[in-house]
Amino acid sequence: MAKIEVPKPVNEKRGETAVETATSLAEVLVVFLFITTFILQNFEIPSGSMEDTLLVGDHLFVNREEFAPPTKWMQRLLPYRDIRRNDTAVFFSPEQPGLILVKRIIGVPGDHIHLRDGIVYRNGEKLVEPFAQHKRGNFDPYRDNFPAMPPFGIPNETWKQELPAHIDNGDIVVPPDSYFAMGDNRDNSYDSRYWGFIPRKNVIGHPMFIYWSFITPADGPSRGIGSLPYTILHFFDQTRWSRSFKVVR
Repeated sequence: MAKIEVPKPVNEKRGETAVETATSLAEVLVVFLFITTFILQNFEIPSGSMEDTLLVGDHLFVNREEFAPPTKWMQRLLPYRDIRRNDTAVFFSPEQPGLILVKRIIGVPGDHIHLRDGIVYRNGEKLVEPFAQHKRGNFDPYRDNFPAMPPFGIPNETWKQELPAHIDNGDIVVPPDSYFAMGDNRDNSYDSRYWGFIPRKNVIGHPMFIYWSFITPADGPSRGIGSLPYTILHFFDQTRWSRSFKVVR
């Protein structure tokens, strides 16, 4: 009797070879490296100047392309836009090279800004800022009535000399290609009131969302030497789970 061979189903899947698997992993790695190099970057919040929007120990993904100058080969793939008032922005400090900060953009080029008793006025209009916090509750003439009071006592000598040239009828006027920024924690934020404007070229990107938040005192054991063991030991009980994947506004 002749042996009849049953043909294999045409749709039967063939297992991947080692070369194909390695190629797939390499493609994933290239995409990941591209995204983390050119599009997204992670940052950790080290201070309380943006409370309660951002807390010490929040870890963010920052979109580095959203505020970047558009390029022809990428503008169809990635949305670009101008920096707007009330945006949160990550940028290099204009005062201390290499230091990365995050603040809220209060003024864009051409805006006239002043503070009275801690309240911000922009182009003659009193701002309603639900994100602003006044946690100390004390009064500082320079901080709360900026720029009406002379900048005596602030450490930035360059800003002391430059500030008067930008004041017009009691307002500070934001120059071209620059931004005026403040922390949401208005009583405890070292910002444009103390070191001046942010040059456009210093802006890194726009915070997108918090991917992880860990209770981290500014001087506590979870920072500096020994932080990794502390983090591992307290990962579950010190993680702020409710802040995970929270969009930054």
